[in-house]
Amino acid sequence: MLEAKEQEAHYDVIIIGAGISGLGAACHLQRECPDKSYVILEGRETIGGTWSLFKYPGIRSDSDLYTFGYDFKPWYGNPIATATEIMRYLHEVADENDVEAHIRFNHWVETASWSSDDALWTVNAKSGGESTAVSGNFLFMCQGYYNYEAGYQPEFPGEKEFSGPIIHPQKWPEDYDYSDQNMVVIGSGATAATIVPAVTDKIGHVTQLQRSPSYYYAMDNTNEEQVILDLRELKVSEDTIYKVKRDLALNFGEDIAARSFQEPELMKQELIDLAKAELPDDFDVEKHLTPSYGPWKERLCLLPDGDMFKAIASGKASIVTDEIDCFVEDGIKLKSGELLPADIIVAATGIEVCGMGGVKFSVDGKTIEINDTFTYHGMLVSGLPNMAWSWGYIRTSWTMRSDMIAHYVCRLLNHMDA
Repeated sequence: MLEAKEQEAHYDVIIIGAGISGLGAACHLQRECPDKSYVILEGRETIGGTWSLFKYPGIRSDSDLYTFGYDFKPWYGNPIATATEIMRYLHEVADENDVEAHIRFNHWVETASWSSDDALWTVNAKSGGESTAVSGNFLFMCQGYYNYEAGYQPEFPGEKEFSGPIIHPQKWPEDYDYSDQNMVVIGSGATAATIVPAVTDKIGHVTQLQRSPSYYYAMDNTNEEQVILDLRELKVSEDTIYKVKRDLALNFGEDIAARSFQEPELMKQELIDLAKAELPDDFDVEKHLTPSYGPWKERLCLLPDGDMFKAIASGKASIVTDEIDCFVEDGIKLKSGELLPADIIVAATGIEVCGMGGVKFSVDGKTIEINDTFTYHGMLVSGLPNMAWSWGYIRTSWTMRSDMIAHYVCRLLNHMDA
C-alpha cells in the first residue's frame, strides 16, 4: 500500500499538461464530475502549451477559433487569432473556472506506474531538481503531441560555414532584432506562411525557400458574411451570432474536405486560381503554388486576409522553389546553382512528434512500450488501465476532438462509479 506521505498527494484524476487539452479536461471534469478531485502536472511555469512556448513573429492559429475554442466558451474575436489573443482566452478560461488552483507548475513528468494491487497510478515528476510523487485513480494524458525541448531540424551540409544565425521557430529568441536583414525561411507549411508576412515590416527582404509547394487559401479574417451583417441589423444576440459563425466555419471545412475528395482536380484549380488572383501577373504560380499532390492530402494553410500573398505582391517577400545543395558563408547554395543570400536562416522544418511526452510507463513493475500497444478510438491504450490519451484532430481544429475525448472520459468515470 502507499505510504502516508504519498496518500496526502492523492487525487481521483491526474491530468498531465496545462495546455489546450489539459485546461479543457479540467473544466469538463468540474462540470460533469464535480465530486472528483484532480491535479494538473505541468512541466513549464505557465499554462498555454504551444501558445506560450512558441515566440516566433506572427504566431497565430492555423484553424478558426470558432471551432478551435472550447465548446463551453464562445469565441467572439476574429477566426484566425494571434498567440496573444489565444493566451488571453486561455487565461479567461482558467480564471473563470479556478483551474490554476489545481495546477502544479514546473513538474516535469518522467514516469507513471500502475499498481493492480492498489488500483492506483503513481506519477513521478521532477520539480526544481527534486523528485515528487502523486497518486491517482485515473490518469489523463493531455501533454500534446510533440517534443517541447526541441523541434525537428535536419542537418544541412555546410551549416558551420554560414556566418549568421540559424533559428528554429520553436527556439525563437525573444525580442530578436532582424531589422534590415535578408532572411531565408526554409519550409512551406503553416509556420513559414506565418513568419514570412509577419517580418516584412522590419526585414530587408524575406525569401521562403521550399522544396515543393503547398496549398494556401486567403480568407477574410472577420467572418462578417452577409448573413452575419443581416443578423446584426436585426439585433440578434452575440451568442446566436457566435453559433451561426461556428456553423459557417464547420460547413466551410466540411465542404472543402468533401470537394477535395469528390472533385480533386476542380478543387485544385480553384485554389490555384484564387492564389493567382491575389498575386502579380509575373508571379510563377505553376512553379511556386501548384503542389504535386491533391488538395487536402496535406493540411490546407489558411492566410488571414491573404497576408502572405500581399507580402509577395509588395516586393518585400518572395518564394524560391528549389533544393538545398549546401550552406555557404553568406547564404544558401541551391541545387540549381543559384546563391540565395541570407543574413538569417529560419528552419521552419517542423516538430518532433512525441505522442506521450517521453513518459515511461510500467504496469506492476513491467515496462510498457507504447509502440507495442494499440488504441481504442485513439484515446484508450491497451495494457494501460484507467488511462486516457487526448489527441486532437490534425486536419481540423485540435480542440473539437480533445473536447469530445474529455466528455467521453467524464462519462466513463461516472459509469465506473455507477
